[in-house]
Amino acid sequence: MNALTRTAFRATLPRALLSALFLGAAAPLYAAGLTIAIGSEPTTLDPQQRDDGAERAITDNIFETLLERTPDGVLVPGLALEMPTQVDPLTWEFKLKPDVSFTNGEPFNADAVVTSVLRIINPDYNSEQMAYLGTIESAAKVDDLTVHITTKSPDPVLPARMYWMKMVPARYSADPEFGMTPIGTGPYEISHWERGESITLVRNDAYWGDAPEIDDVTYRFVSEPGTRLSGLMAGELDVIRNLYPEFAAAVPKAITAQGLETSTLVLSTANPVMQDPKVRKAMNLAIDRAALAEALFVGNAQPVKGQLVNPKSFGFNTSLPAYTYDPEQAKALIKEAGATGQKITLVGESGRWLKDRELIEAVGSYWAEIGLDVDIRIEEFGEYLNQLFDKNSRPDAIFVTNSDELLDADRPLTAALEFGASYASNVDEEMAAAIQAARSETDVEARAALYDEITQKAYDLDYLAPLLNQEDVYGLSERLNWTPRIDAKLLVKEMSVTE
Repeated sequence: MNALTRTAFRATLPRALLSALFLGAAAPLYAAGLTIAIGSEPTTLDPQQRDDGAERAITDNIFETLLERTPDGVLVPGLALEMPTQVDPLTWEFKLKPDVSFTNGEPFNADAVVTSVLRIINPDYNSEQMAYLGTIESAAKVDDLTVHITTKSPDPVLPARMYWMKMVPARYSADPEFGMTPIGTGPYEISHWERGESITLVRNDAYWGDAPEIDDVTYRFVSEPGTRLSGLMAGELDVIRNLYPEFAAAVPKAITAQGLETSTLVLSTANPVMQDPKVRKAMNLAIDRAALAEALFVGNAQPVKGQLVNPKSFGFNTSLPAYTYDPEQAKALIKEAGATGQKITLVGESGRWLKDRELIEAVGSYWAEIGLDVDIRIEEFGEYLNQLFDKNSRPDAIFVTNSDELLDADRPLTAALEFGASYASNVDEEMAAAIQAARSETDVEARAALYDEITQKAYDLDYLAPLLNQEDVYGLSERLNWTPRIDAKLLVKEMSVTE
């Protein structure tokens, strides 16, 4: 039995059959409240600590950033009054909107911005988000509504980084309860957190911006795709992410948007077996990406072109080819390397990303078919994150779906390839130095050329096994009106209902 046979998607079910299966448990919906399913329970709602999509789905509605993106990705002022200006090559000046407050009454001002910056870059705080923010040196108050942010070297990506960094209150962010009962400037604030079940937000009636239409939103933690689907069909959920594409025709509404997510395997060069580049080459040759895209995603994904960088991002290397599928050559390389029967540990999780478990198991099967002894470990999400960001002990291979909200090669390459920076599994100091050099290069053509060299080297040495550029697939209730964003944020203020 080959890998795809074992992981093949179920045949598309007619909507009438699904309705018959699930509508018996239907419950009434509230006119001005929403229920959204997320794949895992956040470990914290501190928006600066972890790099966790479940946490972001909630805190994106509580906290705000100096810069925002329009739904199609253009950077615009958020809590900043206007786009930032450069004072000198290392210093950016941000003017702040006046009369903005956190929901506990603390003012949003220069003190809050300085605290937010210094807090997240403090090494003792150990934020998992440093792949986004590692270039920032410091921040200083100029006056109550003006801040200077300085970088370690010239950083052309700094404005996009401030789209990522959420602003926290200067005083309350030091409270030990902050991660459990967060306070932001956003359109919603936390109401209650029922452990193991849900988190509910209510509208911030003192919000400085346009009042959102939705009164409250409840996030239910539902890791199983089938349970999410049944909740949507039963009228208990309004939004589910990661809808299985084969069910798109069956749900009340299905929306697909070209996303920024690229699934990949980070391959460790520490394992004595995988130190041999022939083995890593074989692991890439063993994977039939086109079959994965069609069989698992019904065409809602495309095989990557030789790299982790998203085609929409600056730094995408247009000269790299798609990976070749050649299982016979892969078997020959494994045999030549003396790796037949050697154990490889493959670490992943289930429920966070669309068909993550299926992808992991399919890749593990491909690798087993070329002669490796693959130990697949599906971890609880918190433990998975612990292993992903453990810089001292790297799994032989670890699955991740990388989303490049900065729309720049710096973040994915820093995260997956810069030794010591985030979750890279190589020990290539020259590669790390090249990524650092590209980060501070202000000449656009020179910077693009550096990224071409970096992605070419990663391709040649098979430091990664990138899989698919994936589309975002959502299931919606009949009453919900919403247009997906390029950055996949679930901003409730952009949603409305027809009831």
